[in-house]
Amino acid sequence: MNKFFLALVLLAPMAQADWQLDNEQSRLSFVSTKAGAVAEVHYFEQLEGGVDEQGELALSIQLASVQTAIDIRNQRMRELLFQTERFPSATLTATLDSAALDALPPGSQSTMQLEALLRIRDQQLPLAVEVTVARLDAQTLLVQSRQPLVVYASQLGLSDGVEALREVAGLPSISPAVPVSFNLTFREDG
Repeated sequence: MNKFFLALVLLAPMAQADWQLDNEQSRLSFVSTKAGAVAEVHYFEQLEGGVDEQGELALSIQLASVQTAIDIRNQRMRELLFQTERFPSATLTATLDSAALDALPPGSQSTMQLEALLRIRDQQLPLAVEVTVARLDAQTLLVQSRQPLVVYASQLGLSDGVEALREVAGLPSISPAVPVSFNLTFREDG
């Protein structure tokens, strides 16, 4: 991993962005499908990040905060899939149009096309993401996916982890295709 980017990610929670993520009002969810027909929604409880004055969005996803509603499954996902002892977080970076953000009056929204980069372990996955950005009020910004992103385990080096989960749970299959959606609320600094 690029050492400069790693230092940026580690220092990001300490840096002051123009907009700070409100973890309590934000959600990054994903859907897993097992045995060919059983779909379940999961999410991460701990997200950190912000959007700076240039529109640079940085999101850190604490992988150990995965929430599946079943404790043993949470543990297995942490240990077998994400290997959080070695890889505690994933990051998503993108650039929002700062001029469009500044021009967005409270109570209005805009659709934006983003080029994002998802990093997990030593893998990087470029993503084309369509988002709705809404200025809820003068101090609150909402960024949400307009449709789920489909991410494949193989794109992120997670295929072995999916197979390990399948084996330990005694399942005939776990789909390697995972729909992901997000709803991120940011509060203006100051």
